[in-house]
Amino acid sequence: MNKVVTICGSMKFQDKMMEVAKDLEVKNKYLVIQCVYATSEFSEEEQKILGDLHYKKIDISDAIYVVNVDGYIGNTTSKEIEYAKKLGKEVIYLVPVKKDV
Repeated sequence: MNKVVTICGSMKFQDKMMEVAKDLEVKNKYLVIQCVYATSEFSEEEQKILGDLHYKKIDISDAIYVVNVDGYIGNTTSKEIEYAKKLGKEVIYLVPVKKDV
């Protein structure tokens, strides 16, 4: 069975997220869930809806893949990592982290 992986990270890295998703699907045959939008301008209500849905994506995934370009992990992504770990999900990083987040 194919592993289901949700992409996490700052939307400022959306181009890298798309590249990573393609590689994970083509090279690893993972089923990738990602949220890359043409615009990053959302109302507070829309941000809340999308944030809640993102946690549901983590719920149904086997793992998360953190796109931490140059090691950057923001507050929201840190919370997603914590949530995934609490659920016993595998956490994979683009850039190895020195200290577990």
